[in-house]
Amino acid sequence: MLVLSRKRNESVVINDQIVVTVIEVRGDKVRLGIQAPRDVSIHRSEVMAVIQREQAVGAAESDEADGKS
Repeated sequence: MLVLSRKRNESVVINDQIVVTVIEVRGDKVRLGIQAPRDVSIHRSEVMAVIQREQAVGAAESDEADGKS
């Protein structure tokens, strides 16, 4: 994992396409602004975990329906 220090209004550029900017730092919370192409999915990690669980359940149900279990 790459660890960088940034101050408010400073940015990090990823792959010439994604810009992550520190918008605000307040206590232990950081607000980020993210500019990315529309085809790039951006989720908070806890939301991504739910999406992945739902996809795994859907895939398992699909396999059962197809008789692959």
